[in-house]
Amino acid sequence: MLYLDHFGLDEPPFRITPHTDFFFDGADRGATLDALLYAILHDEGIVKVSGEVGSGKTMLCRVLMERLPGHVEIVYLANPSLARDEILHAISDDLKTEFSKSRITVALRELEEHLIGLYAGGRRVVILIDEAHAMPEETLEQVRLLSNLESNRHKLLQIVLFGQTELDVVLDKISMRQLKDRITHSFRMRPLSEAEVGKYLSFRMRAAGYRGPDIFSPRAVAMIAKAASGLTRRVNILADKALLAAFTENKHAVTDKQARAAIRDSEFGRLLHERRRNPVVFAGVALLAGLILGAGVQWWLARGIDATEPAPVASKTPAAVPVANPSQPSVPPPSAESPPTPAALPAAPSGPAPAPAPQPAVPQGSATPDTKARPGTLAEATTSLGADAVQRLAGYKPGPNPLLKERISAMRERLEREPDGSYSIELFSTDNSDPARVERFLVRARELVPLDQVLVLPQLVGNRYRIRVAYGAYPDRAAAAQAADRLPPKYKQAFQTELRSYAELRAGL
Repeated sequence: MLYLDHFGLDEPPFRITPHTDFFFDGADRGATLDALLYAILHDEGIVKVSGEVGSGKTMLCRVLMERLPGHVEIVYLANPSLARDEILHAISDDLKTEFSKSRITVALRELEEHLIGLYAGGRRVVILIDEAHAMPEETLEQVRLLSNLESNRHKLLQIVLFGQTELDVVLDKISMRQLKDRITHSFRMRPLSEAEVGKYLSFRMRAAGYRGPDIFSPRAVAMIAKAASGLTRRVNILADKALLAAFTENKHAVTDKQARAAIRDSEFGRLLHERRRNPVVFAGVALLAGLILGAGVQWWLARGIDATEPAPVASKTPAAVPVANPSQPSVPPPSAESPPTPAALPAAPSGPAPAPAPQPAVPQGSATPDTKARPGTLAEATTSLGADAVQRLAGYKPGPNPLLKERISAMRERLEREPDGSYSIELFSTDNSDPARVERFLVRARELVPLDQVLVLPQLVGNRYRIRVAYGAYPDRAAAAQAADRLPPKYKQAFQTELRSYAELRAGL
């Protein structure tokens, strides 16, 4: 490439093809990779990674394939147009075995037997499905059936879906609800912020062999970040063009001049320019129309007023303005997609991930177990559990798992004691009610948070139990929201937390 010697580079720093040596682990990419590795190696079922076009999903997938240990068999499906029966044959090709081509049910049984043999030999199998948003629904349904392949205690097959944001839309369909319910973790590849774009550009330059001071000026970084909408593929395109512009001008720094030239030379840069220009035009037209309309209304009103009527006098008393109740602040719902970290990951859905931050102090569940509601508040009355609810709670068998027994008992006590208006932080809920699995989560959880505040609620749904794991008890929603903000970063990344009133928790029994 023309500018390599000019900038002292060993190789092109901003090519758009995935090159794992250029994997940027900032902006939660590294945390997401660690969480994916953990999920695959610890029987976490189906995992979903979604993001905009050019956000780095394929790069993440390639790095994941390199980082998986040698005892993991990888099945990589890059063709999204596979039919339902073809996906089994694609799996058999990667596993170097043969399945029946006459009947799907027979092929599934043969696959299960093969997976059991691999598992007995200490090997695991993971299927990485790229471009999953473009898969036919019947093929995605076959993926769900594959997720059912398991032994008494272990998943025989781990599945990771990589797809554009359209994948979330597909999974929201009623016909896809069974597959969606089996997704234990969801990660979102969010766009880079301006500061992260600056770190990304510096990282890629140095990974390519550059050893000098940062080439991209702060103003150039800001322009590239905005024009690229934080998407790494676009950042690569603009940075490459900007370096070429600096080279042609015999410059050794990229300023706003070169960044502007790169933006003008790109398709999405021109679209962004048009979007910025059009609102000005539309605003001028709207203002002119508003003036004309306002003059017309005034003329019409002047004609309609009876000359013998005195003109109405404007009241000097200000209109009543609704005042927000400070004791009930608005709490935004938690993000849909946060990437989990490997410290403590149960089978739980998750969502967009916050940037890594120093671990704050852990919230102390409730003020005290004997805290009483203040008179006149919503939490004034206490509701104990009915006999039916107690019976349903007792129907769940925790087996020989002491922590699980203790935490279910603690939840029952809270449900019998806490007022309806008290709140708890629901960390996650899951259909996988295996007691040993929940016990393993509790063992990991006590390393991060006070275990006496972790509450386990088995809920009977139809003829199966669903597990909800909550944290603490707080006098109102605002206090619970503040406590949720103080959760360890690993929990805030791993779980899509919800604030639940104790009335709501009791109603679910």
